[in-house]
Amino acid sequence: MSALEIVTLINDEDAQVALAVRQELAQIARAVEVVVERLQRGGRLFYFGAGTSGRLGVLDASEMPPTYNVPADLVQAFIAGGDAALRRSVEGAEDDREAGAQAVRGAKVGAADTVVGIAASGGTPWVLGAVGEAQRRGAATIALTCNPDSALARLADVAITPAVGPETIAGSSRMKAGTAQKMVLNMLSTATMVRLGKVYGNLMVDVQPTNAKLRRRAQRIVALACGLPLEEAAALLARCDGETKTAIVVGLAGVAPDEARRRLARAGGRIRDALGQSLIRDQRCSSLR
Repeated sequence: MSALEIVTLINDEDAQVALAVRQELAQIARAVEVVVERLQRGGRLFYFGAGTSGRLGVLDASEMPPTYNVPADLVQAFIAGGDAALRRSVEGAEDDREAGAQAVRGAKVGAADTVVGIAASGGTPWVLGAVGEAQRRGAATIALTCNPDSALARLADVAITPAVGPETIAGSSRMKAGTAQKMVLNMLSTATMVRLGKVYGNLMVDVQPTNAKLRRRAQRIVALACGLPLEEAAALLARCDGETKTAIVVGLAGVAPDEARRRLARAGGRIRDALGQSLIRDQRCSSLR
């Protein structure tokens, strides 16, 4: 096959992934409800996976603090073989079921937490050990696997099982299976943060402006939310000590920053509730990129 024929074949196979994930939307939504309920009562969200599955979990967890300003321990991820396996394959680690259970014990997973086991085949011993131990400790458990008829799917409380079919290269689960897992993790964490009030409309209002790019993004968010020129939004943000949510409440409610903070505290951080709005303005966010 020519290079073009190869990439066309891969693209044709990839086109089936979104359709497979779509068949699992009800289960993904159910998983979101489980996670939100647990987080609201002080729990945490954990991902446990091996190989590509583990790396995808670590990727998703690591992006939560800068994107949604949540504590670093709220969403945690563990990979078979430890952090060294993020850069170099540690293939034998996934076969150790007791090591998976020990990872759960080491993380002090408890009854208020949710554990997501990620394994394309649904039979990875390390992941099964982690999910089994999580259940013994009273945690809610979610399976993310591309094999509906698998030990992991049968073990967990909620099973998300996009059936993507055979890989272009037989057994290379970093391809369609990995893409499906990434899509599901995007949905799971994003929908959870939306339900927790971490966005306003579709604006990333809890972003941490820790570098120049994110400071500019925060300014654009305030400008869009409040209908202000960018320069005025920047001045408003500065007046509110760089706090995006506070600046939006100040801009829309016309209150002082301290009052805006009090309103947000009473509203659990939800801007809509802090403003007492039943509807929010239409946001145009293409300029946020």
